[in-house]
Amino acid sequence: MMRTANPALNKNTFRDFADVRDEQTMTIQGTATKTFLLLLLLVLTASWTWDRAMQNAASIYPWMIGGAIGGLIVALVTVFKKTWAPVTSPIYALLEGLFIGGISAVFEARFPGIVIQAVGLTFGTLGALLFAYKSRLIRATENFKLGVAAATGGIFLIYIVSFVLSFFGMSVPYIHESGPIGIGFSLVVVVIAALNLVLDFDFIESGAEMGAPKYMEWYGAFGLLVTLVWLYIEILRLLSKLRSR
Repeated sequence: MMRTANPALNKNTFRDFADVRDEQTMTIQGTATKTFLLLLLLVLTASWTWDRAMQNAASIYPWMIGGAIGGLIVALVTVFKKTWAPVTSPIYALLEGLFIGGISAVFEARFPGIVIQAVGLTFGTLGALLFAYKSRLIRATENFKLGVAAATGGIFLIYIVSFVLSFFGMSVPYIHESGPIGIGFSLVVVVIAALNLVLDFDFIESGAEMGAPKYMEWYGAFGLLVTLVWLYIEILRLLSKLRSR
């Protein structure tokens, strides 16, 4: 049984695909290529909002909000209509880029140099975990998957509670602050986000082995991009807390 904490990649995604075996099936190389293309699209729109922020910081907020909301809607559509992934995944990357470019500019204005550090750590983590996974230094066992999935669910539950409390002028104590507890919380979240990459690698590899349809390359790339975006944002938050001390 396959398990992943990423909501875009769950254990039921490749159900009924085991008998699909022809030249139009999913491959790891094809998924990697499509992941690269999605990253390029994200960087394209992120660069655009970044440039706008350098000219007029206030002008980027509508684009950030629109990108975040639009990206969420498209992501949900992609999860429920996987056959649309070749179309919706690029749209998601473009919309998410608007948000990423804007939020990066906000952090950079307050902490110069933080964005290049976050980008380097994000892709450094991706490369290190991919190497560890391919060399079997880290194995995606069922207990490993269950632990990461449970931890991820707990983190998002805390975020949802914090979001709801914000409407009443409250927040979960300490976790958003730059004290030891806040930094420790962010560090844990970064580690959990990074471990989700291992689950995603295993999920994509399993899909290729099971002969999933070709469009699942786009869906696998989309799921991996979701994790990378989350990891990048959490690294930004962690670095900002460290720089605030």
